[in-house]
Amino acid sequence: MSDISQTQPTPDMSKARRNVMILVMAQAFLGAQMSMIFTIAGLAGQSLAANLCFATLPISATVLGSMLAATPLSGAMQKYGRRVGFWIGTGAGTVGAGIGAFALMQQNFWLFVLGGLFTGVYQSSQGFFRFAATDTADDAFKPKAISYVLAGGLASAIIGPQLVKVTSQAMVVPFLGTYLAVIVINLVGSLLFLFLDIPKPPVSTHDHLIGRSRMELLKTPRVAVAIIVAMVSYALMNLVMTSTPLAVVGCGFEQNTAADVVSAHVLAMFIPSFFTGFLISKFGVERIMATGLVILACAGITGMIGVDLENFFVALILLGIGWNFGFIGATAMLSSAHTPSERGRVQGMNDLIVFGGVTMASLASGGLMNCSGGSAQDGWAAVNLAMVPFLTLAGGALIWLWMQSKERG
Repeated sequence: MSDISQTQPTPDMSKARRNVMILVMAQAFLGAQMSMIFTIAGLAGQSLAANLCFATLPISATVLGSMLAATPLSGAMQKYGRRVGFWIGTGAGTVGAGIGAFALMQQNFWLFVLGGLFTGVYQSSQGFFRFAATDTADDAFKPKAISYVLAGGLASAIIGPQLVKVTSQAMVVPFLGTYLAVIVINLVGSLLFLFLDIPKPPVSTHDHLIGRSRMELLKTPRVAVAIIVAMVSYALMNLVMTSTPLAVVGCGFEQNTAADVVSAHVLAMFIPSFFTGFLISKFGVERIMATGLVILACAGITGMIGVDLENFFVALILLGIGWNFGFIGATAMLSSAHTPSERGRVQGMNDLIVFGGVTMASLASGGLMNCSGGSAQDGWAAVNLAMVPFLTLAGGALIWLWMQSKERG
């Protein structure tokens, strides 16, 4: 049952489906840049950093940029519409890739980190694709709309790593070609948003706040639990994925093998999206979220029991599936727990908290991987062991929500 009871106009489902199709294409094409950057940024950082413990700092800067941009972007979309917010994101993605390319040519680590910060603004805007898919949809279509948009990541999972293979060593400066390709992706992909048709939501006046305040929203059980599960699912996915290329190469495999592992992981993130929405409709959002957390735990166990290539592939595939169930489930729960007038407030707050957790996980990832024990195997074990307290938090939150629902009858 939803926590809101506000009567809404009947949605135009033809418009909803058209918007979803555009967002699927954006997720597929523009989203490719994130798998490209997450595949090579740690390796590039490792080649530029004086201290290997800082190797994944460029990725952490990307996640930090995403966290810092969440609230301003959400506010801009609330006031000016989704299209403007998405153009801000692609513009920042272009700038970030340009700075990254220049930093590689200059062999400047801290400039490379700055480029990652701008890339994070694009990542934040991409995170709103899933919410935009629900803006013109009815309640029955919302979980499916979220799933379809995230399913667009299936194409990005194929496009991104393959472009890395083609571009990473295409120029004298390693990885420069990849960042130039990201610039082109942003410039071309931004044209897709010309075709979006999403009306601007009601806005608050200076002397009247429409809907609940942020604190009131956080005190709403379904809002709070949705944010916690989304944060844990995304943070653990980022924690492990950030270290994966370093672990694979550190355990004696080739860079292209690391790209293949990341590609398998991203495929596993998005292939389930074709049916996650249907599973939510059939079994309930809470069960799907709980299943996602169990699968994430299995990913951590698989990672800890060995460093054979099969272990890396199975662990990262499970990591992707667990993220999909946990994150889509949490997004579906959140989308049914607020009114249109609260949209900018709750979605910005959600992504601020989610990417705050992801930033902490990303910062911890490089230190755990490179500075825990004396080998890549020790670092990889430490990364996977760090999943335990986060999974305990999210599992406890779901149990608490179930108990609250049971008490209310």
